[in-house]
Amino acid sequence: MRSKDAATNPRGIPYAPFVDKVEDYVSSRAEVDGTMRSFQEMISKYQFMEVNTQRRAAGLKEKVPDIQKTLEMVQFLSSRKPGSEPIQTTFELNDTLYAKASIPPTDEVYLWLGANVMLSYPIAEAETLLQSKLSTAQQSLENCEEDLDFLREQITTLEVATARLYNWEVTMKRKEKAESGEDDAPGDQKRRLPNG
Repeated sequence: MRSKDAATNPRGIPYAPFVDKVEDYVSSRAEVDGTMRSFQEMISKYQFMEVNTQRRAAGLKEKVPDIQKTLEMVQFLSSRKPGSEPIQTTFELNDTLYAKASIPPTDEVYLWLGANVMLSYPIAEAETLLQSKLSTAQQSLENCEEDLDFLREQITTLEVATARLYNWEVTMKRKEKAESGEDDAPGDQKRRLPNG
């Protein structure tokens, strides 16, 4: 079922097997349980990837506006002429704390890099850095959204494959019983699909 050259999406997530003919995956009813477990395991892996991708996308959705806001501020500061009057402003220290400041024209800014690290950058360099970070974050967000669609499609493909496999097994059971002349007894237990 697996090969080293298995098809993947651009970020390496493998395609789920499409089951057109169940006979291509199982040759007897004895193989059904193992194949069903394999499909359920793949569904679980795709669901795990989906949750992680959703988490990453949520973080990027918060990050992009922050980078955009910082970039706009750096662009504003770069547009100020030397010798112009200082700007009186209020700036955010954290979610509920603001401070007043007087900002003279400047040729450098301080940027938070994360992990409690702040560095001084010339304005032009800061603008370039922020534009690069913004485009990278936007591309990552696009990739996450593309991956989420891909993962949902793979989960659906595997759920359909599981249903086909289950239906094939039921058909084979009935055919075997019909060939041996047995009827379905009212007390026979039916296997239920996991997830429904």
